[in-house]
Amino acid sequence: MYEPNNVVDADFRVNPESGIPERMPSRRQPSGWRRLLAPLVAVGGLLAKLKYVLIPLKLLFALPLVAPIVTAVISIGAYAWIFGWQFGVGIVALIFVHEMGHVIILRRYGVKATAPIFIPFLGAFIGMKQLPKDALMEAYVGLGGPVLGTLGAIAAWGVYQVDHQPLWLALTYLGVLLNLFNLLPVPPLDGGRAVAAISRWIWALGLVGLVALVVLRPEPILFVIVLFGSMELWGAWKRSRVNAPYYRVPLPQRLMVTAIYFGLAASLAFALLKLSPMVASARVL
Repeated sequence: MYEPNNVVDADFRVNPESGIPERMPSRRQPSGWRRLLAPLVAVGGLLAKLKYVLIPLKLLFALPLVAPIVTAVISIGAYAWIFGWQFGVGIVALIFVHEMGHVIILRRYGVKATAPIFIPFLGAFIGMKQLPKDALMEAYVGLGGPVLGTLGAIAAWGVYQVDHQPLWLALTYLGVLLNLFNLLPVPPLDGGRAVAAISRWIWALGLVGLVALVVLRPEPILFVIVLFGSMELWGAWKRSRVNAPYYRVPLPQRLMVTAIYFGLAASLAFALLKLSPMVASARVL
């Protein structure tokens, strides 16, 4: 006798019109992999729709000045959120001047470079269309940023001497600190690129000094620089053994780079020592 619901067993039922048993449609739950796949399919569909938004944004950022302007505005906003808009504009301007020092030297060598792309609280970077041809060119490009950046800090000091606003004292101090920090002789910092034209052994001394600085001042950014600096240093050292002619710099040019590097580093260190008590007494940082 057939059951009242016309079900023969779990897999068959009676067709009410013909009276013939037939297989029921499967009521099994989706298998495990199908349950995992379902959200991925949903996300894929969402991304497919988002491409109509992302593609125009990608094309927009491909324009030469869009990314620098947008990232500069974002950086100003990030600094302004904590320190105020005047400080945000000032610090981004100092970083811009520093990065343009690299761009100017690159263009003197005939190498095209992008405008600075800003990263909030980390600084900025530029993109080169080709690599330096030798260590001397790399050294001058590396030094271009701190040299012009130091002039930017001097300009901030000049404004402070006129109106005596603590903001300009703070910007002077940070400009000096920014450029002195970038002169640490560890790749990929500017100093690491500069000392390659003097002696590659200075890289090791710079890394030891940076590790000591991390021990004394365990700041997160220093940990990041030690990590990436160690990897960059290892790669640069291997490249130097394979491509030794790249690092052969004539003695006159080597002495010139030495004078610029150590002269600038000593000047900035002296300025930092003089500015530190002034900043502390003014309580601007």
